[in-house]
Amino acid sequence: MDLRGAIITFIVFTVLLSLLHIVICIWSYRDCLRRGKSKEYAFIVLFGLLFFPIIGLIVYLVIRKY
Repeated sequence: MDLRGAIITFIVFTVLLSLLHIVICIWSYRDCLRRGKSKEYAFIVLFGLLFFPIIGLIVYLVIRKY
């Protein structure tokens, strides 16, 4: 693979991960609202996932049942 192919692969991978991150943030915000949580709680979850995507998702999946 030449350098151009590696750069294109890297860019595509980065864009896909960014889209996945955005989708997870939107899903968690809407999930909070569907479960009857307040908008403030949903914003806290949203910002937690924006800044700490992997750990934030794990924490949210654990606490969402409570």
